[in-house]
Parts: sequence; structure tokens; C-alpha cells
Amino acid sequence: MELGMIGLGRMGGNMAQRLVTGGHRVVTFDRDPNAVTASHGFGSEGASSLEDVVSRLTAPRALWIMVPAGQATEDIISALAQLLNPGDAILDGGNANYKDSMRRAEKLSVQGIDFIDVGTSGGIWGLTEGFSLMVGGNEVAVTRLEPIFRTLAPALDKGYSRVGPSGAGHFTKMVHNGVEYGLMQAYAEGFELMAAKEEFDLDLPTIAETWRYGSVVRSWLLDLAADALKEDPALESLDAYVDDSGEGRWAVEESLELAVPIPVITLSLQARFRSRQGNPFGGRLLAALRNKFGGHVVRKSE
Repeated sequence: MELGMIGLGRMGGNMAQRLVTGGHRVVTFDRDPNAVTASHGFGSEGASSLEDVVSRLTAPRALWIMVPAGQATEDIISALAQLLNPGDAILDGGNANYKDSMRRAEKLSVQGIDFIDVGTSGGIWGLTEGFSLMVGGNEVAVTRLEPIFRTLAPALDKGYSRVGPSGAGHFTKMVHNGVEYGLMQAYAEGFELMAAKEEFDLDLPTIAETWRYGSVVRSWLLDLAADALKEDPALESLDAYVDDSGEGRWAVEESLELAVPIPVITLSLQARFRSRQGNPFGGRLLAALRNKFGGHVVRKSE
């Protein structure tokens, strides 16, 4: 099968390479010509523009975009809509808001263009391990494109499913990332608690390795934690600054709309916000209040 891949960041490039290795013809495009040139190294065909990508593909075409959510995705989809024909398909593997995906699918359907939202997990490991794909869209269109999904997934029968209509793929990925936030926060808190028990002089890398086998808390995230602790047991090379890419916020917003409590995910998102504040105002106010009502000692800023 053939596919146009637009956006050759690390994940997009890995996906294109996995598809080529799996026997698919891939035409690549990125606004960075060096990324396109690099993609030649694993056998893709480089294109010089969106128009060039479309012209190289045989109808019905499939164009997979892997660019940042928001305006970048909006602009590329709008541009492609002017170039494609009924029966063609646009697949969005980025972390778009599912409401945007539903809107885009409805708009493109008027032109007879299928829009497939593909919630994609796998990160930098996807090339070798495969990607987990949560696919939303028209069932007939998804079935036609199934060879692509099966090649990208970890196995022919694992790690890929059509989860529902348009928007369902990105909704499922949003929830997936919220769960990821909670799992990461639990590991972080557990290891911090052990690090604080100085009298035991606990060997955190060894404990992480122990937990990886037979324990009910074993997981790929724990494997990665073990790797990080092995490289830097005290994690002294890092700052305690944790960013978020938006999906956790969307999940919390959705929980409010549906009145579904998700306290762990919500608190893990709040913990990320707090990690970015070196000397937060709220903490200073707490210190001031304790001093005012009880005369408790406070530390003055230097």
C-alpha cells in the first residue's frame, strides 16, 4: 500500500521508516528539507510540497499528518482539502482535541474525503516496538487502510483497533494520556518517599529492577524509570520541571462536562503545574498565614 507522510519529527520519521520496512510505498514531506533528505536513507520518496505529495500518490490517496495540534494541523488539513478528491483520506496521528477532529471529519465529508483520527502512542520506541493505535472514523475507510495500521502496530493482531466514529480515536488517546499522567505521578511519589527514608539507605535502581519482575506494579513506565535511575540514581542532572502537552487538561475538562470524577488524573496534572513554580505565591501565603495566626517561624527570602 502507498501513503503520504507529512511531518517528519521523530515520531513521524519512525512511522515512515516502519512502513517502508513493512513493504509500503511512502512519499514524505516536511517543511524542513533536511528531514525529507534524511528520509531517503530508509527508502521513502521525498516530495517538495503538499502538491507534490498528492501528485505522486495513486487514487484513492491516503495522507497521514504528524504535526503539532492546533493551527499547524488546521492549516495542513485545509490545504490538503483543496488538493484531494472524493474517496481520498486524511489521517491525523497527532494529539488533536477530539472535538476538532469531529468538526474536521464533518467538514471533509461534504467533499467525500474521509478523515481518520488516529490516537498514537509509542513515542521514540515505536520504530522497534510498534505503535499503539486508537482509530476513529468511518468503518469502511478504516478497513481499507487497515494494512497501514497493522504494519505500524506491535503485531498483526495486537495494539490496534477501530474504537469508534470520527473523534473517538483522539478522545481515547486523551484518556490514555490522562491515565499516563496518573501512573507517572504514582511512581514519582513512591520513589520520592523511599529516597526520603535516609536511615535505610535504599538502593533505588535495585528496587526498580526488583519491581520489574513479578510485581503487580510492573509496567513499561517502570522499565523506563529503572533505566533512568540506573543512569543517574539521584537524578541530579535534571530539574524538577514537568511540562504537559494538553491532553491531561482536556481530560479534566471533559470530566467536568460529564460529571465523572477523575481525582488522580486531576491531581497529577496539578502536580505538573506546581513543578514549574520555583517559589510559588500560594506557598508564600501559607507561610504568612501560619506566622500571622500562630506566630510560627517563617523563612525570609534572600
